Amino acid sequence: MARYAGDDPVPLADALARVGDELGLAPGDAHGTLEARWSDVMGVEVAGHARLVSVRDGTLAVAVDDPIWATQLRYLEPVIVTRATALLGPGVVTRVRVRVG
Repeated sequence: MARYAGDDPVPLADALARVGDELGLAPGDAHGTLEARWSDVMGVEVAGHARLVSVRDGTLAVAVDDPIWATQLRYLEPVIVTRATALLGPGVVTRVRVRVG
């Protein structure tokens, strides 16, 4: 393993956290937590038509299977943000971005 002068070993978890911060990714396992509790956050009916894409820079990106669901999610954005905040803590999800496909 090559080492560079002045480089100290860094625990993998710390290195991944730094990279995640640089990329704007949500802290911890926000993505995994959202996937596990998707129907709680989205609502059972909506969850069947919406797929988690990412959580980045406070934005929950969601893909839906039909434009009608995109419209529905835009109306539900305040509710979704409130539910995600209750699950993940403040500031992790502050808005929802929806796309069809």
